[in-house]
Amino acid sequence: MYSFCFQIYVWLFHLTALFHPKARKMVEGQRETFARLEKLHAAGGEYVWFHAASLGEFEQGRPLIEAIRKEHPEQKILVSFYSPSGYEVRQDYREADMVCYLPFDLKRNVRRFLDLLQPKAVFFIKYEFWPNYLNALHRRGVPVFLISGIFRPTQTFFKPWGGFYRYLLGLFSQFFVQNRESEELLGKVGLADRVLMTGDTRCDRVLQVAAQKKEIIGMDDFLPEDKGTPVLVAGSTWPRDEELLIPWFNAHPEVKLILAPHQVNENHLAYIESLLERPFVRYSQLSQSSEGQADCLIIDCYGLLSSLYGYGTMAYVGGGFGVGIHNTLEAAVYQIPVVFGPNYQKFDEAKAMLSRGGAFSIGDGGQLASLLDDWLANPEKCRQAGQAAGDYVQQNSGSTERILAALSQKP
Repeated sequence: MYSFCFQIYVWLFHLTALFHPKARKMVEGQRETFARLEKLHAAGGEYVWFHAASLGEFEQGRPLIEAIRKEHPEQKILVSFYSPSGYEVRQDYREADMVCYLPFDLKRNVRRFLDLLQPKAVFFIKYEFWPNYLNALHRRGVPVFLISGIFRPTQTFFKPWGGFYRYLLGLFSQFFVQNRESEELLGKVGLADRVLMTGDTRCDRVLQVAAQKKEIIGMDDFLPEDKGTPVLVAGSTWPRDEELLIPWFNAHPEVKLILAPHQVNENHLAYIESLLERPFVRYSQLSQSSEGQADCLIIDCYGLLSSLYGYGTMAYVGGGFGVGIHNTLEAAVYQIPVVFGPNYQKFDEAKAMLSRGGAFSIGDGGQLASLLDDWLANPEKCRQAGQAAGDYVQQNSGSTERILAALSQKP
């Protein structure tokens, strides 16, 4: 039944691809995957395969990929993505021998993909449960690991009607999970002997990024020489976030704003600019004549956010008025307090930082203004909150080493 329904989905997806650029990229990219795998297969060699749904999951698994590459430089690695938002950004990732789109989970695709790749081990990152791939890997005796997994009681795996999904869990060789709740839930469905709580590899990743922080061209001229000037960095923002942030910024001439929207397109950038009442400049248009005059820097490209937070006094992370907040750890690692909207319940790190006083959730513009005004009036309170956020990242690092240690004990 699953394969039949998924085939219908694939047909509809191909139809959508005729009109939708993102869908078209996926279809075309998957076609290229097999041609590239043919060459890979002809060259020979054993591969470890890492799969990430999108960019966020890839960054979560990246510390383990690079640790394996460092310890075993002879080991060949393939990284696959489901979404263009991951593949388009990381298709040239140097630590992998090949980066590709994952072909749709149809039996003929799965058989061809695995016949060509012949993986010796597979790592799915956080949320990936493709039935035909899992079944085929299990039949071939290939060990399959889930890294940085996180489970909640509300998921179908743990419902009375979730038998098929629990069966899929049984196809994994080992679960490396983020928290105790996930460990306990998997134990209740008979998988206690395959679960190890190792924490969140994202803490390791953001520490790596902070240690290698990019010096962004033009930033020293955009920011004032007076290091006491507060800088708010707003990352991965959506229109609802900007509707709250920008009016507050307009009313506070003593603050600089660096704004990196989640979606970079002309319509969204123009919308942001329509809300601003103070001088602004787009990053792509920075020049020595405009840097010192602008109060707001709009980031109109991708790939800078994880370093931009390092210039901040305080951070706002978007997405909390939509399906969920984006990466709060990217900001917290720089020891600055983090603010976000109300939809954070699925993110353990956000809940933990809230309880420690390093993160703060707001539900409207009034709450946002009250919080930020308090930090402006009491810089020491802002600093202490930032310290609490940074301490959380430091204290929860080390997941990659724990996973590697566990893997080294396996036959």
